[in-house]
Amino acid sequence: MFKEKTVEMEEVAARHERIARSFVEARRSASGFDAYPGEAPGSLEEAYVVQDRAIALHGEPVGGWKLGRINAPFDSRFGANRLAGPIFTSSIVDAEHGSVAAMPVIEEGFAAVEAEFLLRLGSSPDPDKHEWTMEEARSLVDSVAIGIEIASSPLTSINELGPAVTASDFGNNHGLLVGPEFEGWRSLDLDAVPVKLLINGAEVGSATTATMLDGPWGAVRFLAELAAARGVGLSKGQWISTGAVTGVHRVAVGDAVEAWFGSERLECRIVAATPAVADHVQGPRS
Repeated sequence: MFKEKTVEMEEVAARHERIARSFVEARRSASGFDAYPGEAPGSLEEAYVVQDRAIALHGEPVGGWKLGRINAPFDSRFGANRLAGPIFTSSIVDAEHGSVAAMPVIEEGFAAVEAEFLLRLGSSPDPDKHEWTMEEARSLVDSVAIGIEIASSPLTSINELGPAVTASDFGNNHGLLVGPEFEGWRSLDLDAVPVKLLINGAEVGSATTATMLDGPWGAVRFLAELAAARGVGLSKGQWISTGAVTGVHRVAVGDAVEAWFGSERLECRIVAATPAVADHVQGPRS
């Protein structure tokens, strides 16, 4: 029985390895595919196992975390109303005043943009603390900026296959454009700030963070608790992309994107990702 259990665990680990490697290699080659590369994870716990392996294979520092909402009925099925994914340091772009940043997507895969408030960790959360109040979560943050998250995956159907699939591929993140600090954030109610997103000059969505569960501060609390449960350390200086305010909006290469947060504006243009110089991922093949 013990031997059978060991063999089963090894087979599961090998399956997770193959899935993680498929995603990482496709991202490195900037190529896409239509079907999930193996048996899709049946739970968020399994999805995060795949994600952790993919982070290790990717081999780059994590400069932040994206949060995405899990809508009904998946929230009840998976026992969570948000999911998280890593944002690698190399994909974080600081917006320069007066310029329009070029943000890459996987042209053969899925590509979308999201207007989001970005909250920066001013201190590292206690990894042994598993429950946080909203005020405790707020005390972790030392800056709030406006931003645009680039959601892109090699898997063309990623947003149609449920949150576990999304979580398994870095939460569908491919980059983050960090705009200027949002003036007065310490005293303002972020839920009262109107946010809108335009693509090629046409407005595609408008809303406020009041529609986003318990808002940006709740996203920080969720991430701190999730990280403790997963045994993942959060670090000072990491950005938290707190969730799409106006929704997830599909884009194509060449599109011009414009996000407004009150009177503050942030712009980017969508370009095609190019293959990485290295054509391999970290670690031995199984």
